[in-house]
Amino acid sequence: MPVISLRASLLASIGLALAALSLGLQAQTQAPIKAVVSFSILGDMVQRVGGDRVAVDVLVGPGGDAHVFQPKPSQARLVGQAQIVFSNGLGFEGWMTRLLNTASYKGRHVVVGEGIEPIKTAQAHGHDHKTHSKKGHGHDHGEIDPHAWQSVPNAMAYVGNIAKGLCAVDAAGCDSYQRNAAIYAAELKALDTDIRALWAVIPAAQRKVITSHDAFGYYAKEYGVTFLAPQGVSTESEASARGVAQLVRQIKKVQIKALFVENISDPRLIAQIGRETGVKPAGELFSDALTDSKGPAASYVSMMRANTLALTKAIAGQ
Repeated sequence: MPVISLRASLLASIGLALAALSLGLQAQTQAPIKAVVSFSILGDMVQRVGGDRVAVDVLVGPGGDAHVFQPKPSQARLVGQAQIVFSNGLGFEGWMTRLLNTASYKGRHVVVGEGIEPIKTAQAHGHDHKTHSKKGHGHDHGEIDPHAWQSVPNAMAYVGNIAKGLCAVDAAGCDSYQRNAAIYAAELKALDTDIRALWAVIPAAQRKVITSHDAFGYYAKEYGVTFLAPQGVSTESEASARGVAQLVRQIKKVQIKALFVENISDPRLIAQIGRETGVKPAGELFSDALTDSKGPAASYVSMMRANTLALTKAIAGQ
């Protein structure tokens, strides 16, 4: 090959390499997509799908109660600066529309519960042992149970909606989001299989649990477990004396062994029921919020595993 042609070919190769390096450095230094997420469980899911390309700010953090959340002006400013906002929907964040309006938010709002088949609350089915709701706050969920993430198949649908939303605001990162979503979905599928295996060894008649508020309807439907709660689907609800008395009678009659308080609930009500029935509370469940990074439920996957292990062990008398 002539020297001139060889030199030209070498220079062209160097140019292409430098261009690729420049594009790579540009991708690395590109500012991450600003995402605001309503609560900690959803925040974990968005971070898993978004990876390094997305900076996630969570409004209601670990251990927080989205039912009673009141946005601060600083959080409204955070929403106003976001490129994408994620919420659960299904009536869970009664404050979200007001917050978006206050922030004059014009970006993409992804409701991850879109497409989920909602279930009705026990109260909507006429089970009067539930609650009456505190008035004046606007957080009553009505007839729809919003806690759809308690079913792992529903969580897999969430992941698909998250990836779709991120692709809409960052087309260049779409392949990355879809790849992360596929890896996460496979992990969730394995989680679902493990949960079913743990329940399979427990007779259906024994799968009865008392919790402090009614956040496990989707888990109950998915995995064949009966949950009873003195509170309704919102922690702003107050358990009536009649409802508590009815639960006490029911616990004694059917010999329910599993009594749990949730990480966002006041434990005193469960403690009262425990005293009146002689059933010792079996521990803590995680319903609407994750723990911090040092806790047993720092991610959605670890939360679902921790809850299932606690429930099955309590019912089995371990």
